Amino acid sequence: MLPRTLFFGTGDIAVPSLAYLLESPLVEVIGLVCQPDKPVGRKQVLTPPATKVLAEQRGVAVLQPERLRASANEVLAMAPDLIVVMAYGQIIPQAILSCPRLGCWNLHASLLPRHRGAAPIQAALLAGDAFSGISVMAVELGLDSGPVLLQERILLDPEETGQSLHDRLAALAPVALARALPLLLEGSPPVQVQEPAEVTHLGKLERAQGVLDWSESAEALARRIRAFHPWPGTSSFLPDGTAVKLFPPVEGADLPSGCPLPGTLLEAGPEELRFATGRGILTVRELQIPGARRMRVAEYLAGHPHAVGEVWGVPPGEPA
Repeated sequence: MLPRTLFFGTGDIAVPSLAYLLESPLVEVIGLVCQPDKPVGRKQVLTPPATKVLAEQRGVAVLQPERLRASANEVLAMAPDLIVVMAYGQIIPQAILSCPRLGCWNLHASLLPRHRGAAPIQAALLAGDAFSGISVMAVELGLDSGPVLLQERILLDPEETGQSLHDRLAALAPVALARALPLLLEGSPPVQVQEPAEVTHLGKLERAQGVLDWSESAEALARRIRAFHPWPGTSSFLPDGTAVKLFPPVEGADLPSGCPLPGTLLEAGPEELRFATGRGILTVRELQIPGARRMRVAEYLAGHPHAVGEVWGVPPGEPA
């Protein structure tokens, strides 16, 4: 009999891993546990997770508890031999972790112990890491603190964004899972305890974290704009207090002596906006104002002229 395998996953990044398990001759996928359907878009249309869509297409049972702890008995009744987790979104109670004889294993989107927490993809880009990857780790009650079985790593592109890294790690996760699965099915796989001194953490992202602080370096600001694309996005305030969204591609460069006030517009057009920062010049080529679509700088400036020397980034009501 094939090991009865239960998959916990909600985010789009988990879809390729679920698809891999559904096709694997080594296990039988008996169910999916994911978050409830959520309202999406301006019209707030109730939308199922992509993992649910795939599971239902394949005739796999789906469980969507609001609170997993309250539904633990339903999970236990499925009697899984193995649980695989990726981007589920809730803490898994100990009763469930202790249930499968082959353990509960998470596919975490970072090279642990770096970047524990809910935003490992953005954390790697914010930190300017050269590499990221997938860690296969034993799930325990601590936050991403379990011992690591193996890792798959990739070299990050200098222009990497949150979206591009998300997609690359989604494709990498089944590669890690393919290496890990035979070891898991043998039982007692060799694992390595995470080094506490090397732990970093970034929690759930909020929109406020995307508001640019022009006193940071141009390099740090460029990393933030890339890391937070598409969520939570990055923004700044125009001189009139209007919030404007900024998008990749962006560039940071050294600033000559005689630094202007951070947020000062140094050059407007024809294809880019260049700003003084706390250290260096940030170059922006795409942006979006409220009620309009995303535009290249040349198109934006045709209808919204700006003067060199004006200062961006001052919240409404605060002195410039």
